[in-house]
Amino acid sequence: MVADKGNESHQHDVLKSTQTVIHLALDKLGYPEEVFELLKEPVRMLTVKIPVRMDDGKVKVFTGYRAQHNDAVGPTKGGIRFHPNVTEKEVKALSIWMSLKCGIVDLPYGGGKGGIICDPRDMSFRELERLSRGYVRAISQIVGPAKDIPAPDVFTNSQIMAWMMDEYSRIDEYNSPGFITGKPLVLGGSHGRETATAKGVTICIGEAAKKKGIDLKGARVVVQGFGNAGSFLAKFMHDAGAKIIGISDAYGGLHDENGLDIDYLLDRRDSFGTVTKLFNDTISNEELLELDCDILVPAAIENQITEENAHNIRAGIVVEAANGPTTLEATKILTERGILLVPDVLASSGGVTVSYFEWVQNNQGYYWTEEEVEEKLEKILVNSFQNVYDTAQTRRVDMRLSAYMVGVRKMAEACRFRGWI
Repeated sequence: MVADKGNESHQHDVLKSTQTVIHLALDKLGYPEEVFELLKEPVRMLTVKIPVRMDDGKVKVFTGYRAQHNDAVGPTKGGIRFHPNVTEKEVKALSIWMSLKCGIVDLPYGGGKGGIICDPRDMSFRELERLSRGYVRAISQIVGPAKDIPAPDVFTNSQIMAWMMDEYSRIDEYNSPGFITGKPLVLGGSHGRETATAKGVTICIGEAAKKKGIDLKGARVVVQGFGNAGSFLAKFMHDAGAKIIGISDAYGGLHDENGLDIDYLLDRRDSFGTVTKLFNDTISNEELLELDCDILVPAAIENQITEENAHNIRAGIVVEAANGPTTLEATKILTERGILLVPDVLASSGGVTVSYFEWVQNNQGYYWTEEEVEEKLEKILVNSFQNVYDTAQTRRVDMRLSAYMVGVRKMAEACRFRGWI
């Protein structure tokens, strides 16, 4: 129980810090207090109980959540995570981040998020299917292609999305591929969806490097985290000619000043994205973050760069691929030291952008090639990066506050025009 309480208070901090920056952003933009009162919490929060018959014949009841932050701009959009540490506050904070991401890349969405308290690593394939279908039945009244569009998140994948789409289509008595994104290609998925988040981070790194006058060819890059986003990102950067001098997973880090063999590491990693256990001469995650490099990419978990270690960061650019890896105090320290910080709500918005492409393709019944998807993604993210960077320069604020200002403006304006505020 102690661990659960600690997790709950940590998630509360994440929600609180998100609300702090939103309040500041709205204040800078000149909006009255009632706008913050409307946007500081989701407009809708549903808690559901999902009974699942397990393989041993017993029924286990799972708790699930779905948060819809704001639907003034359009339907809400956001992933569903299966994780033992899911909390209501975490789901709320993540739904707000999704709203900001959609605002930054100018999508016709508000933010949504879902989660189920479970450990999929301890469940069979059939148990996961029953849980996935049960969740859709429980939330079916508030979701749909024009209401709220789910997607994959932590420990969920295209197979789980396929079960959920099938269940929703049965309830709706109509094939509804646009109800959910991140589906297999044969069920209306989009090319480029699996690598979209990493591709978006790569585009942002390229733009940040230009601003700092760093040539990506030969640039020394450190990637913390070797899961879906981190591994694809390391591969993309490696292929672009950068030297990946450090990577890490949950068990430690690897460092080679001459550059690691990324293809070899990708071949050797296990299904949970860990590879460092195969090596003896590992370093700690703390040491990895403080390596001398050009570009540092935290792609693991929250609160990795804090006021304790922010003075020791030796990168010219920090690009956040994970959610909330840098605290607000650390953001201030890095900015004052002249380090260009590209915040999570901008850097990791590639996933929701390609999810939007998938939804558009489902709605029109016409599908694009991988090249078309990548071209469209690049155009949107380059424009979004420039917009956030220019706002930071003209308003004299850090990149995080600038991103929040850009992200929250569309929502606030939509609420105003609708007459909500």
